[in-house]
Amino acid sequence: MPVFTWKGRNRLGEIITGERVAHSVEELSRMLQREQISILDIKRKRKAITIPLLKREKVRTRELAVYTRQLSVLIDADLPLIQGLDILADQQKNKYFKSVITAIRSDVEAGSTLHEAKRKHPKVFDELYCNMVASGEVAGNLDEILRRLAEYMEKIANIRARIKSALAYPITVLCGAAIIVALIMWKVIPVFAQLFEELGASLPIPTIIVIGISKFFARYMLFVVIGIAILIYLFRRYYKTYRGRRIVDRNLLRILVFGDLLRKSAIARFSRTLSTLVSSGVPMLDSLEITSKTTGNAIIEDSVMHARQRVSEGKTLADSLKETKQFPPMVIQMINVGEHTGTLDNMLSKIADFYEEEVEVTISALLSLMEPILILILGGIIGFIVVSMYLPIFSLLHQIA
Repeated sequence: MPVFTWKGRNRLGEIITGERVAHSVEELSRMLQREQISILDIKRKRKAITIPLLKREKVRTRELAVYTRQLSVLIDADLPLIQGLDILADQQKNKYFKSVITAIRSDVEAGSTLHEAKRKHPKVFDELYCNMVASGEVAGNLDEILRRLAEYMEKIANIRARIKSALAYPITVLCGAAIIVALIMWKVIPVFAQLFEELGASLPIPTIIVIGISKFFARYMLFVVIGIAILIYLFRRYYKTYRGRRIVDRNLLRILVFGDLLRKSAIARFSRTLSTLVSSGVPMLDSLEITSKTTGNAIIEDSVMHARQRVSEGKTLADSLKETKQFPPMVIQMINVGEHTGTLDNMLSKIADFYEEEVEVTISALLSLMEPILILILGGIIGFIVVSMYLPIFSLLHQIA
């Protein structure tokens, strides 16, 4: 639908402006008149020229969490939903998110429920979000549900940020080292190779290896870069396939230390998501299906869906998860206690708290382990190159002496 900019006067005589999505000028005029706004001017907003590759149609988890918490506060303050959405749209800096909120506001004003309006924007609001909003609208505690959603998203965002920070350091160091080594091989080593050739120095095996690698880089650098790009593209395509994702994710879980981190992170997300859904009144089978998609690992996702199938057949959640052999005994025991005492959501929340702390500890251990390993690897590579270039020089000096 087109977007219109409008200018009008409210009941207090104040001049106000804004943007609205509507099918036509007439429809927007009727909307504003219902809100007792005297229309002064309405214009159709011109579409901004955008470059597709630079167009940002994404809402970060933290942005969504802030929006959700603010909407919860506005609803709790008994502010009309349409007015609350107007306020949130006006203060939103992300233009794409602003257009989404504006569209939701128009749908709600036209008679749609909030969760139905949000389902039209799956890029922003996933199944978990929409189901919880639907549950809150039915139960009449939408503000409470939105507050839980905001807390959930903030905790998930914190886990992701910690994992990214753990990966950022080694990736940055390795990429920087790779670029430096490539430049040395491409520009510096050929100078030494030419010098040794002019002096007629006998080259030891390490020097021959380094010069050979240098010549390979000089001749085939472009092909190496293109080859790496093609491999990355093929890997991403393969990972998007059903079998490829499961093979990769299964092997990731087997990696020393890092695999343990991924498993703990997946269990933390599983527990936090399921706890949030169960406490919000979403049916168990629906909760498990939604939760499976948030674990971030295909093997854990398949395990949760297997457990869902067993639960639908009448088995308890604890027994169903135990069959998958993907969840630690402590998790199974706590879920079993929660099911028998009627406090499953609280038990899941405690499991999530525990594993979120475990993720923090594992990340700290991983960073401590990576620093000396990276120093040894990079020191070894640079040291090998330096020694290889100095060995012929020492041989020449020995001949002169």
